[in-house]
Formats: sequence, structure tokens, C-alpha cells
Amino acid sequence: MTIRIEKDSLGELGVPVEALYGIQTERAIRNFPISGIRPHPTFVWGTVLIKKAAAITHKETGRLDAERADAIVQAADEILNGEHEGQFVVDVFQAGAGVSHHMNCNEVLANRANEILGGERGSYDPVHPNDHVNMAQSTNDVIPTAIALAALKLLPDLYSALELLAVEFSRKAADWHDIVKTGRTHLQDATPIRLGQEFSGYARAMEGNAAAIRQAEADVQVLSLGGTAVGTGLNAEPDYQQRVVDVIGEEGRLTVRRSENLFYSMQSMTRFARLSGSLRDLAIDLCRIANDFRLLSSGPRTGLAEIKLPAIQPGSSIMPGKVNPVLAECLNIICYQVFGNDATIAAAAAAGQMELNVMMPAIAYNLPQSIQILANGSREFAERCVRDLEADEAMTKFWLDRNTMLATALSPRIGYAAAAEIAKEAVRTGKTVPEVARRLTDLSDEELARGLDPTPMTDPGVRA
Repeated sequence: MTIRIEKDSLGELGVPVEALYGIQTERAIRNFPISGIRPHPTFVWGTVLIKKAAAITHKETGRLDAERADAIVQAADEILNGEHEGQFVVDVFQAGAGVSHHMNCNEVLANRANEILGGERGSYDPVHPNDHVNMAQSTNDVIPTAIALAALKLLPDLYSALELLAVEFSRKAADWHDIVKTGRTHLQDATPIRLGQEFSGYARAMEGNAAAIRQAEADVQVLSLGGTAVGTGLNAEPDYQQRVVDVIGEEGRLTVRRSENLFYSMQSMTRFARLSGSLRDLAIDLCRIANDFRLLSSGPRTGLAEIKLPAIQPGSSIMPGKVNPVLAECLNIICYQVFGNDATIAAAAAAGQMELNVMMPAIAYNLPQSIQILANGSREFAERCVRDLEADEAMTKFWLDRNTMLATALSPRIGYAAAAEIAKEAVRTGKTVPEVARRLTDLSDEELARGLDPTPMTDPGVRA
């Protein structure tokens, strides 16, 4: 491998000659060969957007000359448009605060800007990664801002996926309004419910979770950029502090605003923990619904089999014809990952000390991943599972006909104890509830037929 020699405050080191990154990135590569996992693309995007906005702002204020500023902006635009992806190489498990990732971005931008101006990689002349790309910035205010920008960029896709999922659930709720089935509590037979009612609950869960995530997003829109090292704004002009946030909003097409207390916004990562908590709550509902799908589709010959999942791939390497609930299973796995991510984010957020939280790299890795996999998982579940789902009305009727909880409808007339005797006798003898009720009560056949009709049981009211 051909190398170039670069120098920093610790001495000299060889850097691959073709690399846009520099010596500090090379040190991080050697120091942290931990997981092989590179930063989330949106985290890189957020960091580079900050650098572009800073260069634009410094050009406006006159602190940075137009030649350097324009070169930094051009280099940033290349990265924002998807170029140079392979240059962001620092392992997500790195030193505290994210200094190594930050310098990786600074070096790539400086080297590319110098190339644009006719210079060479590694010369850092006329554009220097610290003096110019990082002007009026610190890792301590850049990294939490980049985390926020990454989340804000990803969230619209999640909202779109949840809206789609809610729509598909609602369509099934409407289509299946007239299908009456056995309700189940404690995984035991309960009073009847409409299949459509069951799915309407799923739709409302998605709507409620989307609203909660939007509420948590509002705090993430508050940016800490401008606080520099500890929140005082040392080396940052007051005009820069407000303008750079405005430019970020304009260039990134994001709704953002400057923090009213930069000390708080740099000390506390609670806003990210709160957003992660709302993602965890979504995952709780999605996990529960995926489990319902696996139960309701179980069998199909020896389980409940009340719904038919679309067959999208063979389910076994040894059992011909087997079809598994693969998308529900995938959604479960996604949710378990989000649970773990949330626990990590909560612990990292709690680890802040004084003016800085050095555990931000853990948040920077886990939060974007949670948003992304929830969005992709929800969309695939909606499009490839819920949309083509079928109800098996024969099976819903089969189980409903054997549901001893139909006796509950007789309680207002004959009392709880008598209704319980009917249910127990039906279980003991294998007879139907109407057969047993006819023998154990003085109700007429007409009264029994009216009282045990399952359809009215799915609506509020006391049966006569």
C-alpha cells in the first residue's frame, strides 16, 4: 500500500495515499478495530451538513474567505450527494464524545476542498481541518447536533410507514366488520368480537405511536450548535450562533431552532432518550401485533388459523409445503433490537458528566438504526403481509361455535353462577352451550336463540 506521511501533535504517521481522510482518522482506525461497523450514513450526512452550514455562515459574516468557504461547500455537497462514502471509516465503538468521527469528517472535507483548489491530499493548505472546516465548532456541540439531524432526516420515512400500516389495518377492519369470532383473554376463550374490531385496535395503535413520536421529535429539533466546548460559545460569533442553525434548516429542509440554553443542550441527552423511548413504545405495540399474527395464523391444520398470511417464501429446508409467518417474525426481531438500542441509549444518556456526555457515540449509532429498521420493518409488514392478508371465516365460525363463553350473554337473565354452570357442563360433556342451556334453564328456544346470537354480543348493551 502506498502511503503519504502526515504529522500531528503526537508525531508522524503513514496514511494511505488515496485516502481523503488524514492522520487523526488513521490513528482511530488503528486504535479502535472493534466491530467493523462504520457510522450510520445519516449521521455522516448530519455532520457534513453542519460543516456546509458553518462554511456558508462564516462566508456571510466575513470570517472565512470566499475561496475556502466555497471549496468546503463544494466538497460537502459531493458527500451529501452520495460521493466519497468509503472515506468515513471510524468504528462506531470509539473514544468518547465522537472526536474521531468528527475529525474523520473534518479531514475528508479539508482534503477534498484542497483538491478542488488545486492542492494535494495531506497538505491541508489552504484549507485546514481544524482551522477552517471546524471553525467556531467543537466535537461537543457538533456531535449532538449531528445526532439530531440524523434522526430528523429519518423520521419522515417512519411516519410514512406507520401511516401506511395504519391504513392497511383500517382497510382490514372495514372489510372484516361482519366477521364474528371468538375473543381471547389469558389465551383462553372469551366473549365474541368482530375480526374488524380487533384490527381497528391495531390501526389506532399505529396512529397513537406516530403522534407520540412526533411529540418527542419536537425536542430533538432544538440544536446545541454554537455552544462550542462547554456551552459558552467560545470562539463562535453571536451572529454565527443563530445564523448557522437557520442555514442548517434551509439546506437540510428541516425544522430546527437554536437552543435557548446551550449549557442544558450540551449537558443533557434526554431528548434523544425521550425519542428512543417513543420508538421503544412503538416497538412494544408492533411486537405485540406480530405475536398476534403468529398466533392467529398458527396451524394451519392444528392451530387457530383464523387469518391466512401471504406465502412469500418456503418455510422449511426439510418440510415440503411449510409456510412460516416470516414477516411477523422479522418484525419481532426488529423490535427486540430496538428494545436493546433503547436500553443502551438510556444508559448512555445517564452517563453525562458536567458539561459533556462522552457516551454520545452509542446514541449516534443506536438511535438512527432504531428509526431506520422500524420504518423499513413497518413498511414491509404493511405491504407484504397485512395488505394481502385473508380471513378464514370457516375457522372463525368453527371456534366460535365451540366457545363456552357464549353463556356470558345469559348472565343478565339467569345470573353469573347459573351461566358458569352451563359453561362448565358444556366443557365436561362436549355439548354446545345452547344444548346445555336448554336442559338447565327454563328459557324457550326463541329466547335462547336471541340471547346466544353472537353478533349483538360485539356491541355495547345488556342482553334481554
